[in-house]
Amino acid sequence: MVPNLVTALTGPINELEQRMLESVPAIERWFRLEWMEHTPPFYCSVDLRNAGYKLAPVDTDLFPQGFNHLTPQMLPLAVQAAMAAIEKICPEAKNLLLVPGADCGRASYLEHLQRLVQIFTQAGLNVRLGSADPALAAPQVLQAPDGGELVVEPLLRQRTRLGLKDFDPCTVLLNDDLRAGVPRVLQNLYEQYLLPPLHAGWATRRKSRHFRSYEEVAKKFSKLMGMDHWLINPMVAHCGEVDVGSDHGLDCVRTHCETLLVKQRRKFKEYGIAERPFVVVKADAGSMGVGVLTVRDVRELDAARLQQALVRPAGREPGVSEVIIQEGVPTCERIGEAMAEPVVCTIDRYVVGGYYRVHAGRGNDESLADADARYVPLAFAESHVLPARAAKPGASAPNRFYMYGVIGRLAMLAAAYELEATDPEAEDYA
Repeated sequence: MVPNLVTALTGPINELEQRMLESVPAIERWFRLEWMEHTPPFYCSVDLRNAGYKLAPVDTDLFPQGFNHLTPQMLPLAVQAAMAAIEKICPEAKNLLLVPGADCGRASYLEHLQRLVQIFTQAGLNVRLGSADPALAAPQVLQAPDGGELVVEPLLRQRTRLGLKDFDPCTVLLNDDLRAGVPRVLQNLYEQYLLPPLHAGWATRRKSRHFRSYEEVAKKFSKLMGMDHWLINPMVAHCGEVDVGSDHGLDCVRTHCETLLVKQRRKFKEYGIAERPFVVVKADAGSMGVGVLTVRDVRELDAARLQQALVRPAGREPGVSEVIIQEGVPTCERIGEAMAEPVVCTIDRYVVGGYYRVHAGRGNDESLADADARYVPLAFAESHVLPARAAKPGASAPNRFYMYGVIGRLAMLAAAYELEATDPEAEDYA
C-alpha cells in the first residue's frame, strides 16, 4: 500500500531519494559506524511527514504501541531483530517479563501486546505479562478481539529483582511510557536488564531534548550526503514553564512561533515553495497526539486557545507545563481522500516494518494521532532494505520505503544520543 502524493512539490523529495539511492553503500557504512559507538533503543516507532518539499520525523515513541499493524510478512524480520537484541543484552536469557501500560482495556492495545508476545516467543523466550498496577491482586484474564486470551499478573518484588509467581526473568521489557511517573516497584532494579531505561519514560524525557539530538544527527548525515539538513529536520524551539491557564509564558510561545515562521518563509523562498508556513505547539512530554495546536498567525494565539489545546496527558489537570514549538510539516500523502502519514517500527538497530496512520477528518496540517484514525499496513518487509536503484525517483515504492527507513533510523539514532545524554548514571550527566 502506497498512498498517492497529492502535491506538485515533489522535486526536493525526488532529489533526496536519488541522492540516497546513489549513496546506499556510504549510508549503510555510516550507520554501522554510528552503531559501533552508540546503543540503539530496544524498540521504537517514528512518525514521519512527507511534505513533498521535505521529509522529517515529527515524533519518536520509545514505548511503541502499533506493532499489531505489522503484516505477517514482516514478522520474520521482527523476530530476527528481537533475537539480535536479546543476544546482545542477555545471551543466556530464557524468561522475558513484559510490563504493559494502562491501556489494557483497549482492543487495539491488546492486539499489540499479542504481537509482542508472539515476536519474543518466536525469538526463543518465555514471555509473561506483569502489571505495575497496585490494585491488581490476582492474575487477570483479558479477552483479545481475535478470541485469544492474555493473562496479566501482579508484579512481585524481591529485594532488587522483579518477577512473577514462579517466574524469574533476566530482562524486564516496559511498554508503559511512565507518563504518570515511575512506580516504586520498578525503581532500583540492579540485577536485571530494564528496557527501555526509566529515563526514557515521559516522567523525565522531553521532546525538546530528542529533537536537539536529532538535529545533531541530521547535520552529520546531511554532511555525508552533501545536502541541506533542513530537508530532513523539523526546526524546533522550547518554552520552559507555561501556565496554560493564564498569560504567563504566552509571550515566549508567541516569540518562538514568530521566529520559526520567519525561518520557514526564508526556506520557502529559497526552495520556491508557494505554501503558507505554520508551526505546531505541543506539550514537551507525552504522546498519542495529546495537546497539539496548529498556528499560522501569532495574532490568533491567546491564552484561552492555548489552554484549550494543551490538555495534559493522562487527564491531568491543566497547569504549568513545558511546551515545544515545532516547524509544521504538512502531509501530502493520501489514501483515497483521507490524510496519511507513515510510521516506521524498529527493534534494536533494524527497521522491522511500518504502516500508515490514516484520518479522513483531519487536514494536512493537523495531527493524525487520534482515536478515529485507522491504520493501513505497508509492504515494508520486502522493500525497505531492497531499493530499486535503477528506478526513476518518485516512481518506486521500494525506493520510497527505503527513504522512510533511513529517516526512521536517523530518529532512532537520535534517541540513542538522547538517552546517553540524559542517563542519570552516566559520569558526564548534567
